[in-house]
Amino acid sequence: MKFAILADIHANLEAFEAVLKHAKQQHCTSFAFLGDFVGYCADPKDCLDIVRALNAACVKGNHDEYCAGEFPLKGLNQKPAKAVEWTRNQLTAEDRQWLNALPYVQQVETFTIVHGTLDNPKRWRYVFDRMAASSSLAHQSTDVCFFGHTHVPVAFVRDTTVRGGTYTKFRIEPGKAYFINPGAVGQPRDNNPNAAYLSYDLEERVIELFRVPYHIATAQRKIREADLDV
Repeated sequence: MKFAILADIHANLEAFEAVLKHAKQQHCTSFAFLGDFVGYCADPKDCLDIVRALNAACVKGNHDEYCAGEFPLKGLNQKPAKAVEWTRNQLTAEDRQWLNALPYVQQVETFTIVHGTLDNPKRWRYVFDRMAASSSLAHQSTDVCFFGHTHVPVAFVRDTTVRGGTYTKFRIEPGKAYFINPGAVGQPRDNNPNAAYLSYDLEERVIELFRVPYHIATAQRKIREADLDV
């Protein structure tokens, strides 16, 4: 079984469709989603319809929680708050109910998925360094956990100590624990504009990161037309 692991789609339909096509070309047979399906970009409903039709494993992200809820957005900056309010109006009651019902953490086959951190998944903390990764690794019950939220591909590994860094392709080794971010489909933040995702071959125990070009100009045009320049 070969999984495609996707995070932070953020309603970017052009990036999402390009990644799905690429994942099928890589012979991925299953999908797992690390949250933040909506927010920022202009196609939240279409992206959610695709995700729901796949009937794949999913966890909730902070933007999913914001957009599914009715609560005031006092803690958000003005532009993200504007995008959340707009997105709330694009989704049906059923869409919002589905987002609200998503778990914060889920085990899938032999690995775990979460949007932020395992030690406190409801607080939406970021993991950029070894110290933050160590807290999640201490709560990890599987040898591999995938996380999102930072929009930056990075892998942390714990054996005698915790190490971390960028990656392209590597094998999961026995006796070690891995906390891995596939980067963002819809809004990469690592100075590479191409959509990011990874594949995980459970039989070969191989992780591979991919960057997929997509029609950025179309996504940008839709954002401008919706007045969502965030």
